Amino acid sequence: MTKIVFMGTPAFSVPILQGLVDEGYDVIGVVTQPDRPVGRKRVLTPPPVKQAALDLNLPIFQPEKISQSAELEDVIALNPDLVVTAAFGQFLPERLLKAPKLGAVNVHASLLPKYRGGAPVHYSIINGDKETGVTIMEMIKKMDAGDILAQEAIPILDTDDVGTMFEKLSVLGKELLLKTLPLLIEEKIIPQKQDENLVSFSPNISREEEKIDWNKTARQIDCQVRGMRPWPVAYAMYQDKRWKMWDVTPLPEKTTDKSPGTIILKDKHSLQVACGKSSVLQLNTIQPAGKGQLSVTDFLNGVGKTVEVGDILE
Repeated sequence: MTKIVFMGTPAFSVPILQGLVDEGYDVIGVVTQPDRPVGRKRVLTPPPVKQAALDLNLPIFQPEKISQSAELEDVIALNPDLVVTAAFGQFLPERLLKAPKLGAVNVHASLLPKYRGGAPVHYSIINGDKETGVTIMEMIKKMDAGDILAQEAIPILDTDDVGTMFEKLSVLGKELLLKTLPLLIEEKIIPQKQDENLVSFSPNISREEEKIDWNKTARQIDCQVRGMRPWPVAYAMYQDKRWKMWDVTPLPEKTTDKSPGTIILKDKHSLQVACGKSSVLQLNTIQPAGKGQLSVTDFLNGVGKTVEVGDILE
């Protein structure tokens, strides 16, 4: 039986770990990030993969940084045949990459060489891509640059956000990994090198990128809102107060001559804003500073009561 060390952290990784166990692989250790404080009360919370490993009664390692840690020696001492990673969140040292006889493979949530880096799902939606996918790749020291073992695409729907795509890609990643591993073990795969001319990157989203630029079209802003939902969440500023935007709808049948960011319509159930290239965006769900998410109707009946047509969002 193939002995595997699994390395992953968020909910995306859990179905993949579960799939390896269900398929009968001998998962001899699980490496994940340390517990972190979460929420306003800063409650120390285990990552989803740790909770799954506890439920499966698997040995757990939680190094703050795997390189030069005591846990690195412990993991190598397990003498795994293969290391499988899925959104682990740290670079792996070369010693670990070379230790297993079958090497190390990664489940990456993009169609490499497009979107190397930590936020491929976010960028695929923000950029308005029609499809994304999963790549099973060999791990080397350079980030997401190893040879491709398998790849499969799925469409991105106009209703998709980061949350729904993570769920879809996690299932796809599990299925593709389980189809790929037997071929890898039997040495029936010819790895394909990535075309360096087609490489693009998807670094983690910065605070500056979260702010909406109303000079973009309504369609582009809709992509930004969905590409940052449920985290980190796009926002706009209204009279020095932050409005997080949870749900918006571009109105392709409508145009305006007002400046981008201008509120052009307000009634009991609707709030519409001018965007770039004369386009118009309807706001559906808003989270004003210090409040929870509100439908635009509830918002306009409460804290948004004083908003007027002609006011400016920045």
